[in-house]
Amino acid sequence: MHDRSPPSLWWKLSWQLSLVIVAVVAAVIIGLCVYGTMIQSPNIAVEDKISAVLAEAAERDAQGKFLLRDTSELRSLKTQNKGLWFVAATTDGASVSYGTVPAAYAELAHLVHLFHDADIRGAAGTDEIASVERVDTNVGEVRILFGGFADKGWPILALLVGTYPIYVPLLIVALPAIFLAVPRIVRRALARVSEVADKASQIEPRRRGARLPVEGIPKEVAPLVIAFNGALDRLESEIKKRQRFLIDAAHELRTPIAIMQTRIDGMPEGQERRRLLNDVARLAETAEQLLDFERNDQATDLHEPVDLVEIARTVVADLAPQAIAAGYQICFESEVDGLERRGSPFALPRAIGNLVRNAIDHGGNGGMITISVSAGGQVNVVDEGPGIPAEHQELVFEPFYRVTPKSRGAGLGLSLVKQIVANHGGQVSIKSGSTGTQVAIQL
Repeated sequence: MHDRSPPSLWWKLSWQLSLVIVAVVAAVIIGLCVYGTMIQSPNIAVEDKISAVLAEAAERDAQGKFLLRDTSELRSLKTQNKGLWFVAATTDGASVSYGTVPAAYAELAHLVHLFHDADIRGAAGTDEIASVERVDTNVGEVRILFGGFADKGWPILALLVGTYPIYVPLLIVALPAIFLAVPRIVRRALARVSEVADKASQIEPRRRGARLPVEGIPKEVAPLVIAFNGALDRLESEIKKRQRFLIDAAHELRTPIAIMQTRIDGMPEGQERRRLLNDVARLAETAEQLLDFERNDQATDLHEPVDLVEIARTVVADLAPQAIAAGYQICFESEVDGLERRGSPFALPRAIGNLVRNAIDHGGNGGMITISVSAGGQVNVVDEGPGIPAEHQELVFEPFYRVTPKSRGAGLGLSLVKQIVANHGGQVSIKSGSTGTQVAIQL
């Protein structure tokens, strides 16, 4: 199965809110049209139809008399509406009528030319609804009093069509504004959440006391942030217990190890005594490395001024006798006389010292071990040993991992180096072949 990416809250809120606003705008437009049908004449849907038909039929004869031609459209209109009646009049009072004008409106027939527009209904003597419309024709302006339509159509659609000059420009302006403004508003509302997410991604296991800010967080999200901070509190508490246990255990191991070493020293010379001394020395080194590992995990002196050249030179001087005794030549090189960095004056010597000890332990007891410092802040330790197989090169930085199971170390030296360098914001890398190994620290 393919993992699906989590849904975007910003996108979900943006399009849903935009659709809601669009739906509200549409509902308002339709609602106004419905209200319009309640106050407008029910004939509104047929006004355009009769106006268009009579405008096409209007003409004057040779003597200038106003009349209506019997067009196919007019005949069709009369056929579809048996009760249709109308009075069409020019502005000078000339008129033409058709059908039976209801008695309630008969007195208006000779006054049609005086009306511009009218909605006539509610008379006590008739239920007929009449309307007056004006239309421009080839013979000039004509005013029409009409009624008796069998099918008055859909007034709401007529209003929608008739009022489009009002709401279409509104929609043209409003819709882009909605779809542009709503996402920006939502993004600004969630900006603080994004900042908190960025801070959460920057929390490191060794950065004690790092917590997510609650200020400015929406109250719906705040409980999640508070719960996350509570989880960090509990995790730190458990980590402290574990570290305290390991440090105490390593301290407690020192005493029995020292007693064992004293007793073995008192044994007669022989192969068994040497083997036991080596085992005890390895156990003692493991205990010390565990202490170093946990002490470094709690280190707080990571921003003091230190000189990398001086640190590396001192480490080489301290370990040179051990390297020479193991059959190596050892040298120190530096591109600069001094190189100041911010870091721990206790942890960095341990890191470089562990690299040199690793070269001594695994360099094949021969050749040159070179320690160098570049002007860019890179410390290199190079040996001429048999090298490390490619499949092991990344694993050597894991705790308790050893390339050769019978090696003297406990497998914590390079892991401690990686931890120290990571605490200082640097990187450690390894290159190895059949002619030697190079481990580099870049600060």
